[in-house]
Amino acid sequence: METKNIMIVGVGGQGTLLTSRILGGIILANGYDIKLSEVHGMAQRGGSVVTFVRYGDNVAEPIVEEGQADILIAFERLEALRYAHFLKKDGVMVVNDQRIDPMPVVIGNAKYPENIIEDLEKKYKVIRVDAMDEARKIGNTRTFNVVVLGVVASHMDFEKDQWLTVIENTVPPKTVELNKKAFLAGFCLD
Repeated sequence: METKNIMIVGVGGQGTLLTSRILGGIILANGYDIKLSEVHGMAQRGGSVVTFVRYGDNVAEPIVEEGQADILIAFERLEALRYAHFLKKDGVMVVNDQRIDPMPVVIGNAKYPENIIEDLEKKYKVIRVDAMDEARKIGNTRTFNVVVLGVVASHMDFEKDQWLTVIENTVPPKTVELNKKAFLAGFCLD
């Protein structure tokens, strides 16, 4: 199998690391070689968090180069814009339609760009999801990242039941059922 490249981008505290662990679990369960690399930046202060996930028959290095991501998972609009240049020409971007103002915007030194997703749709294949709304419907907004993962999973070649098993084995025991609901909400959106 040719190496597949996935990037997960978001803001500190949005669950990029848990998402990468679930992705890693499903990939390992299917017998592929995998390399993960996490870049935290100023994660605790609301800064960018980037995770690279590469898998295939034999993966040499963990970093995804610009223009090589098959899938870009963005938990926030501005992060999607910031990392869009990593996407392949035929790649897919799954964007959570959420706005989180970075510090320069908060303190008034910059403006948050308008129409980010609409502008991205002109150049890339974009799947937009309002994961916060879906997470609210199941009763816990902290699961929005697993909703987004469910959307991504519906476009991958792994079985739904395998994903649910990996979620069960990865998330804290008291959150298993909630995370399964979140995943299924995203998986069934399309």
